[in-house]
Amino acid sequence: MKKFGLAIIGIVAAIVVLANLGSILALAISAVITFAGAHYYRKSDSTFLKLFWGTVLVIGLVTAVTNVPAFIGIIALLGVYYVWRKWNDRTDDNIIEAKYSDDPFVNFERQWDEITK
Repeated sequence: MKKFGLAIIGIVAAIVVLANLGSILALAISAVITFAGAHYYRKSDSTFLKLFWGTVLVIGLVTAVTNVPAFIGIIALLGVYYVWRKWNDRTDDNIIEAKYSDDPFVNFERQWDEITK
């Protein structure tokens, strides 16, 4: 039942990621424009270039903030990653752990050590 739930969550999250793929790409382009604007704003010396790169920076920031579906897509992408990690989690259910038992035949060495003390 756990795998079924993970499959449903993974499928829904993957559909949301695919539906918002365009917005995620637009957010990436906006981030590149914002980075370029900030980088060249800091390097420029003239007032005109500072004004130009500052405008580029503001335009990049505004387009990045208005991409709300991209943020939803990124959250869904994190959901897909979580499902993938949980699906591939390697826990061996076949390992038998030793449990404490009062049966003297099972724990003969322990009983013998207690007697010989």
